[in-house]
Amino acid sequence: MSNQQPPRRFTPMSQFATDYPVLLIDSDAPLRELHNCVSERLNAALKYLHLMACTSLPDYAENDINTVTNIARILVQDVSDVFRVIEPRGFETLKSQ
Repeated sequence: MSNQQPPRRFTPMSQFATDYPVLLIDSDAPLRELHNCVSERLNAALKYLHLMACTSLPDYAENDINTVTNIARILVQDVSDVFRVIEPRGFETLKSQ
């Protein structure tokens, strides 16, 4: 007898500000849509970090740098969470071919 639980349709995203997951990823969403979500966030994070890299840091207070870093962390964490959902499905597709 197996005690394995069936895959959950909604996978919680990582959260650090709440005790209960409030943002969920639809694991059954089409791979193209999940990929679009990842792509949008990753490209936004890269553009944002590029902008910050080209900015003179002495112009900003320490609090501003912490805010910039936290925004980039949240975007990259979202990307990681969606990849966690995409990867098993993508690898299953490759196995079946």
